[in-house]
Amino acid sequence: MCGIAGILALSATAEPPSREALIRMAGALAHRGPDERGLYRDRRAGLAHARLSVVDLRHGQQPLTDADGLMWVVFNGEIFNYLELRDSLIALGHRFRTRSDTEVALHAYQEWGQAAFERMNGQWALAIWDPVAGRLVLSRDRYGICPLHFCEHGGRVFFASEVKAIFAAEAAIPRAFDPAGIDQTFTMWTVVPPQSVFQGIRELPPGHVRLYENGVAREYPFWQPRFPEIDGREHDRSGGSLDDAVEEVRVALEAATALRIVQADVPVGCYLSGGLDSSLVAALGRRFAGERFQTFSLRFADAEYDETHFQRLVAARTGSEHHEVVVSRSDIASVFPEVIRHTERPILRTAPAPLFLLSRLVREHGIKVVLTGEGADEMFAGYDLFREGKVRRFWGRQPASTRRARLLERLYPYLSRSPVHQQALARQFFGRNIQAHTVAGFAHDTRWRTTSAIKRLFCPDMRAASERRDAVTELLSTLPAEFPRWSPLAQDQYLEIRTLMSGYLLSSQGDRMLMAHSVEGRFPFLDDKVVALANALPDAYKLRGLDEKHVLKRAAAPILPPQVVARKKQPYRAPNALSFFAADAPAYIREALSETALQAAGVFDPQSVARLVGKCQARVGEGDMSNSDNMALVGVLSTQLLHQQFVATRPAGATRPDLGIDVDYEHREREVA
Repeated sequence: MCGIAGILALSATAEPPSREALIRMAGALAHRGPDERGLYRDRRAGLAHARLSVVDLRHGQQPLTDADGLMWVVFNGEIFNYLELRDSLIALGHRFRTRSDTEVALHAYQEWGQAAFERMNGQWALAIWDPVAGRLVLSRDRYGICPLHFCEHGGRVFFASEVKAIFAAEAAIPRAFDPAGIDQTFTMWTVVPPQSVFQGIRELPPGHVRLYENGVAREYPFWQPRFPEIDGREHDRSGGSLDDAVEEVRVALEAATALRIVQADVPVGCYLSGGLDSSLVAALGRRFAGERFQTFSLRFADAEYDETHFQRLVAARTGSEHHEVVVSRSDIASVFPEVIRHTERPILRTAPAPLFLLSRLVREHGIKVVLTGEGADEMFAGYDLFREGKVRRFWGRQPASTRRARLLERLYPYLSRSPVHQQALARQFFGRNIQAHTVAGFAHDTRWRTTSAIKRLFCPDMRAASERRDAVTELLSTLPAEFPRWSPLAQDQYLEIRTLMSGYLLSSQGDRMLMAHSVEGRFPFLDDKVVALANALPDAYKLRGLDEKHVLKRAAAPILPPQVVARKKQPYRAPNALSFFAADAPAYIREALSETALQAAGVFDPQSVARLVGKCQARVGEGDMSNSDNMALVGVLSTQLLHQQFVATRPAGATRPDLGIDVDYEHREREVA
């Protein structure tokens, strides 16, 4: 991965992009691309690039132009089917100067226009500038693996991989929280693009293209998740046999993993959590990685979160060179401000912090690219949310049944404070709105309701702004027309992909923590062919009764230790609120949660936060907090740090040029360093 940025003047009278602003933007992205920087600038547009080299320079320096010098592109990511596309383009008469997937993306757009992005299998964010047509094209991959933000201000468009680069461009760009983004975050754990938590900043939605031409913007989707329609009947979709599906899944994952290893000129490692998904990717990756294959795992000082036994079991089975980092609560508290600087949004869990430390371990061992198992739970129905939704719908059809209600006891077995431990409370909690079991968003309702309870901490102004909108209603109003004709499980998968996967798992826990230490993540489960296959499978192949990821377990059985295949899903978790209340807690915590800081940020009520802090302090040494209080404390602290780092203080970009390529057409100069 890399970092991209740029500025476009929307009219001939608007101020042209300055070289200094572009250098600052590229400098703010130095962690994404530490190996090289490049600029292009003319009187209308400027492009900047920060490069992480995972392929050699025969792939070309960026910004990159075509053989005729007609268009320019900056690109972040990988196109895994670029060789196939390149052959097709050569057959159509295109000439290439490099063997780069970046140049393939540019030629593909020249040949097929916006339809080019439908042909690309990969992870990307890119900007193409056509000086003759005066057209800027922004595109982002289907799942939102690579970030891309934009801001329209003062007659110009600023765009960048990360918000900090936009803020570094010039001092006049406003910095303030957007109440709509804060409200979404404290409902769904994340913002849903194009919304962001900053006023005036927007995020290009996954699977979308945005064009600027003659000062006019147009935006449209080129892809969104699709599932077979079932005509309102709740039964398994038609398809091949389960054995056929197992073989198809195995073959597709092998091909997807191989692609993500061979398309790199540096060694590729793998994250290994000890769960089914990363273990399967590690086992497949070992086949294609050559003699030396490195795996990387998190261990926790708190036994409740530790999965060391399963990690070492898989590492021994694959014969990988295995590395571990042990994370304590004090480690989480120590790195948390840096974590928020990279997430660029509030988070309600500390889970990104250990992953920040894990990516640092990866970089220390000389690895720039890692495979991970992200996407498997969304595509193959692995989360307890899907099982919970199935149980609640089953119960909702006979709400008086006590036998059906007792199926709740099979949920969340790994939680020490599981909501199903007390039957009466569980029936009350999960039975709320049970009559609405056919309504869109039903399975997500318990999560959204629990998260929204944190809004009790909002200050009066923020609470009033929150009450004027309904984030859930707004989201559900954007569902595709065919959504009601999908199975309930497919509906649940769609919403999970659209919200938590894209905005949190692939962003705050994924790209942002990986790129904090200049590590590129690759995701075999999010290969286009794997996703299309998973979405077409009958529901019972994925969620068989209450057995999650059934087809995936069968595909993994010949490859992985039986203990790993048979173990119940245990989501990745980390110690939360109490991490910040040890005797040696850093001073920033008290400062961020002080009445003065809370009033300055204008999001939370100081008295309400003080009561929450007192509750946390009283629990030190007495056991963990409730789920709601954990999320509340982490959400408040992360929001306060975000205000301190991005609103009260402007992020700065490096000003030293450090350019590998510098193309400046405004002054009719061209210099290649």
